[in-house]
Amino acid sequence: MQLERAARIILVGAPGVGKGTQTERLMKRYPQVSSVSSGDLLRDNVRNRTPLGIKAESTMKVGSLVPDSMILRLITNELTTRGWLSTPASTIPLTLNTSAAAATASLDPPDLDSYITPPNDQDAPIKTSDDPSASFILDGFPRTAAQAAQLDELIPINLVVNICTPVSIIIDRISNRLVHEPSGRVYNTTFNAPKVEGKDDLTGETLTKRSDDDPETWKARLKKFDQTSLPLLDHYDKKGVLWTVEGNSSDEISPRLFEEFGRRFA
Repeated sequence: MQLERAARIILVGAPGVGKGTQTERLMKRYPQVSSVSSGDLLRDNVRNRTPLGIKAESTMKVGSLVPDSMILRLITNELTTRGWLSTPASTIPLTLNTSAAAATASLDPPDLDSYITPPNDQDAPIKTSDDPSASFILDGFPRTAAQAAQLDELIPINLVVNICTPVSIIIDRISNRLVHEPSGRVYNTTFNAPKVEGKDDLTGETLTKRSDDDPETWKARLKKFDQTSLPLLDHYDKKGVLWTVEGNSSDEISPRLFEEFGRRFA
């Protein structure tokens, strides 16, 4: 199905609620929609030794968390590179300063901030493309209301989907979950079982359970999610872009999500 305008979406839901499944189904039904994952962007930039990756890796090596500002730069750079975000001044991606490049060659890097050259005047207005091909689902960020407020300054999110599934259902899913560690493929013995019991469909390798897939651990994670997600949902509710869908399974949720998504963008 074709979209009439760009969809800039965030899926919010407790761990195990099926956000990944809904993302895959939306992209399959609407090929103009892409997934932009902050985690994937971080790993790709570190692996490819980009300026942002160099800075992020240096931060992680000293045991620090990658700051929100750096994640926002990763997202902004990705959207700018794709042509979905721009300013009148430039659409050039973030680059390595000449001085930083020289220092890297000499193995004596300067202050980490000099690795990043902003692509344009910080006061220049940022424009987002409304072309349907500029549609994306942002995964992994924001997780808090404070992060959402920072994101608002750069990207006008126009739909936040709050996916609600009972805790008892989530715990049951986790208890029956199997994973293929090398690829990250996930199975469930109750509704997405592997073709051969205990074996990955593509490689035939043995599936395992994650060490933290136990009910008590997950109850603690779900409680923490509730504490951080309520302010986030309230933030987007006040902006008028929040929509909530409830269901016991992904198969219940998907048709309702498709209908709402189509009503807004198709």
